[in-house]
Amino acid sequence: MKVLLINGSPHEHGCTYTALHEAEMKLNQRGIETELLYLGTAPMAGCTGCGSCEKTGRCVFDDAVNRVLDKLDGYDGMIVGSPVYYGSANGHLCAFLDRLFYAGGNRMAGKFAASVVSCRRGGATAAFQRLNMYFGMKNMPVVSSQYWNQVHGYKAEDVLKDEEGLQTVRTMAENMAWLIQSAAAGREAGVPAPVYEPVVVTNFIR
Repeated sequence: MKVLLINGSPHEHGCTYTALHEAEMKLNQRGIETELLYLGTAPMAGCTGCGSCEKTGRCVFDDAVNRVLDKLDGYDGMIVGSPVYYGSANGHLCAFLDRLFYAGGNRMAGKFAASVVSCRRGGATAAFQRLNMYFGMKNMPVVSSQYWNQVHGYKAEDVLKDEEGLQTVRTMAENMAWLIQSAAAGREAGVPAPVYEPVVVTNFIR
């Protein structure tokens, strides 16, 4: 059982990392293996709508997106962390997620998901909602907590003083561990996975 944690901040060990690390420690305590992916600061291409991934299952831009896709089936859960920029998630991270979720397709289904956001003062809930939109389109159960997963601070040292924020993240990780282990127990007991109808796509003209 394994969870991928994605650090979408340009600061490798800053506020976002501090929140993700809090979740990581709780997951490890519950016997869940973790992998922390730092996206770095190199330019991240956005999706160009070329459609190549529909044929190959991989993105035409061979970067971190494809590295995650190569290992995607080995993850039971995913936690995405982002700083808040102008009331939303980091554009660098969103470019990554746009391509990952489009190329990943139905392989995301059934993986437990959560997001964590870090802000100095405001905009946390808007960024939180933005990230959760990805999960809701791919049949990923979204793991809740006692509050929205947000931490506050200008530096990592500030986040460590946000007792409620860190507790919220730990509670989310506790819930994720329980859900992953419960799903594994269900599979062992012969509980079948959901069977989905073929997707119907319409628009407001038809």
